[in-house]
Amino acid sequence: MVRINGSEMDIAGKTIEEYLLQTNYNRSRVAVEVNGDIVPKSQYAAAVLRDGDIVEIVGFVGGG
Repeated sequence: MVRINGSEMDIAGKTIEEYLLQTNYNRSRVAVEVNGDIVPKSQYAAAVLRDGDIVEIVGFVGGG
């Protein structure tokens, strides 16, 4: 199980890229942290989520 934004999910073995695509996140408007480390966007396709990982996904909102 992988904890994403506080919720347990059975997505171990998927990449960050795969998860973002399946959940319709706008890849260009999010930051992803895995186990306390920010993952560069260039690494999303290679970064495989493992059992026990803690992931935080933060979306950027424009406005003013």
